[in-house]
Order: sequence, then structure tokens, then C-alpha cells
Amino acid sequence: MNDAIIQTLGLTHRYGKFTAVKNVNLTVCRGEIFGFLGPNGAGKTTTIRTLLDFIRPTEGSVKIFGLDIRQNSVEIRRRTGYMPSELTLWENWTGVQYIRWLSRVYGKDVMPEAERLAERLQYDLKRSLSGMSTGMRRKMGLIAALVHRPELLILDEPTNGLDPLMQAAFHEILLEAKAEGRTVFLSSHMLPEVEQICDRVGIIRDGELQAVETIDNLTRVAFRWMTLTFDQPTRMNGFQAVRGVSEFETQDNEVRMKVSGDADLDGLIKLAAQYTVKDLKFEQPTLEEVFLAYYGDRSK
Repeated sequence: MNDAIIQTLGLTHRYGKFTAVKNVNLTVCRGEIFGFLGPNGAGKTTTIRTLLDFIRPTEGSVKIFGLDIRQNSVEIRRRTGYMPSELTLWENWTGVQYIRWLSRVYGKDVMPEAERLAERLQYDLKRSLSGMSTGMRRKMGLIAALVHRPELLILDEPTNGLDPLMQAAFHEILLEAKAEGRTVFLSSHMLPEVEQICDRVGIIRDGELQAVETIDNLTRVAFRWMTLTFDQPTRMNGFQAVRGVSEFETQDNEVRMKVSGDADLDGLIKLAAQYTVKDLKFEQPTLEEVFLAYYGDRSK
């Protein structure tokens, strides 16, 4: 994955005196699914709108496919599929009419691909676009973003309103796109979804990129859960003083604790060895726990 599809350098965007995105340096490579995580107001949508040249950077630069977004915006959009978080559709049309219009926009017949996607997402293209539920609107938006088989997909909260079955179908579609060498930039607050399908993840907070890591590295580096099982209930004398160990939970003969990356494991093991240890188990944190660690600790 040495071929950079998205590359930002010092990307900054201000709305008046408010800085929505600050000095974001990011590279997304060909053939990966990249998750862009952050709560509402973190800067996700502003970053996406800048990538697509809907708004201009206050400072810094953006390249897509190695092309400058300002000088080559038409070419970039032709090769990109985009789904916004807030989707607006022509409600006096049907899905078929919308796809026919997209065929004219792209200069090729995209109806066969639209029908294939609609079948997988259980969506009726003949229905009116008016009066649809959030889930149905998301399905139509996904079909529209995918229909021309773009090299790059930029999706802002794409599965909001989809039931678990349709989320699974959508994940399959994205994994197939990845297998074909296409690239996905996925903005989401649904952490289990990102953990399941993404290769790497970036966490943004207050407009600043806090971390960019593989899913495995992010969960491994932050902290782990350690559970010690003793032969009898054990008093916690001394454990609380071990560096990098916190959040103790006890139940019967078990003690569960949070162990940070810089914890004094040697001291912890020596302390535990003063008792009769029947079992020792490590658990990797979920991405949600890592996410809360990044935000919870820094928002106090």
C-alpha cells in the first residue's frame, strides 16, 4: 500500500475565528479501508468537504490520486464516489429516474450496477424518493455513491439507519471493493463497524488528529485488561501502587485490572506471585474502549 490516494499536509480550515480542522497530516493508501473516527463536531465532515473541494483549506494542501484538488477537482470527482451524512434527493423522482440521470452524468450506463446493488441492499429502484425512511434514503445514497465503481469511496456516516442485516451486506460490498484495489475513506462514530472492516483508523478530536494506527496496533498500544485468578479471595494490598495499573474489579477469586503500555509488569507479576495464582489472562481492549480512553482522559 505504497500508492497514496489521499494525502493532506498541514490541512487547516477556519470558520471565522473558529478552527474546525487544524494541521491534519494524513495519508490514505490504495486498496485500504480507512476509518475516520470522532464525535459530532470533531472535524470529520469539514475534513471530507475539504477533500472534495466543496470548501477550500485555510492553510495546507490536499492531493487526491496525486492531483491537486483545486486544479483537478472535476477529474477527482469523476473517479470518486461520495455519500454525505445529510443526503438530499430529488423527491419528485423515482430511483430509476435518478440512476438514469447519473448515467448521463458519468457518460455510461450504470443501471446494471445499480440493479445489482439494489438487489443486495433490498431496495426497490422503482419506488419514489419522497417519504422514505432514513434507512431507505441511506440505501439510495449508497447505491448512488457506488454505482460508477469509483476508485475512491468517501462515505460520511454511511450506515446510519441501516438494520444489522443491511450493515453486513454493505460491509461485504466494501470488502469486495477493497479486494479489487479500490480505496474507502469511511467516517463513522460506530466503533464496532470500524473495528470490523477497517485496516487503519484515524481519531480526530477538536479538529486535531490524535492518532493514526492499524486496528491491531491501536488496541495493543493503548492498554490491556489483565485478569488474575487466585485459589481464594485475595486482598488487593499493594496492587494499587503498581505503576500503570488501574480500574480494579474483584469478583470471588478473580481480580481484573487495566494495564497501560508503560505499566510495571515485572512488579505486578512479583506482587501477584506472593499468592497462589491459578490463571492469568490478557484481553485486548475493544476499539470503543480505546476511543473512550483517548477522549475521556483528555476531556477532564
